[in-house]
Amino acid sequence: MDGSGSLLRRYAGDFRALIPGSSAGLMQLLYPPLGAGVADHSDFFSDPFGRIYRSVPQIWATIFESDAAARARGVRDLHAGMKGVERGRRYHALEPETFWWAHATFTWEIFRSVELFHPQALSADEEERLYAETVQWYERYGMSMKPVPQDYAAFRTKFHRICAEELDHNPAADRALDIALHGRGVSVLPDAPALIGRAASLMAEPSARSSALGCLPEIVRERFGIPWSATDRLVFAVRCQAICRGWEAVPDRVNRTALRTLLRYVGSTTRDRRYRPAA
Repeated sequence: MDGSGSLLRRYAGDFRALIPGSSAGLMQLLYPPLGAGVADHSDFFSDPFGRIYRSVPQIWATIFESDAAARARGVRDLHAGMKGVERGRRYHALEPETFWWAHATFTWEIFRSVELFHPQALSADEEERLYAETVQWYERYGMSMKPVPQDYAAFRTKFHRICAEELDHNPAADRALDIALHGRGVSVLPDAPALIGRAASLMAEPSARSSALGCLPEIVRERFGIPWSATDRLVFAVRCQAICRGWEAVPDRVNRTALRTLLRYVGSTTRDRRYRPAA
């Protein structure tokens, strides 16, 4: 998947790839072992956006950096000590299905960004190429490949089944849902001064709610009773069209440089707060 012909690098390196990120994060938390791990091993409830800021630059580096495979194994090893008991059942972040689900939400995020925010849809052949590249991406973690569906159709089937049958309420997921629905005054810029962070949150909350809930699969909104009115649908559709059309005026180099600069900046400012590998 290396080189200019890589669809994964093309679409993950586009700023629009981050727009469904809140939805992907919510679906991670709705997966009970992941929700429990976040609740038990992070400061999620006092700093709900901190996990995202710390994690996304590391995850995206496993796609783009020259030492991507080493970085992926490093990300894997950060999770070695994340284990506990959730509803009477033991969980571990490195359990193959659990680790794969986290990656699956990122795979879904990239496909979803193309579906909603790019004017040209992927052909069937491009879907298979892109999916195959996400599988190669996952191989870099050095995890069992047993949970990984063999093709994009199988991935979509498994992803839908998990959304329909396995996602569930838990304290971390419910907190994230509350933020998505109501904002609750949480700063979207946790490293900014309080006044600036609050002002940014007030401006971002309406579009953030629309993106976080609108990007979700319909089955997730239905299962968890997430309100999504006809007006919400219309507003979201207009936003999607505005992004599709507006992005055509953004030079590709500016788009990609802005994303790369943002990820590197966030990565550098959060380095001292990342998880550490278990001893």
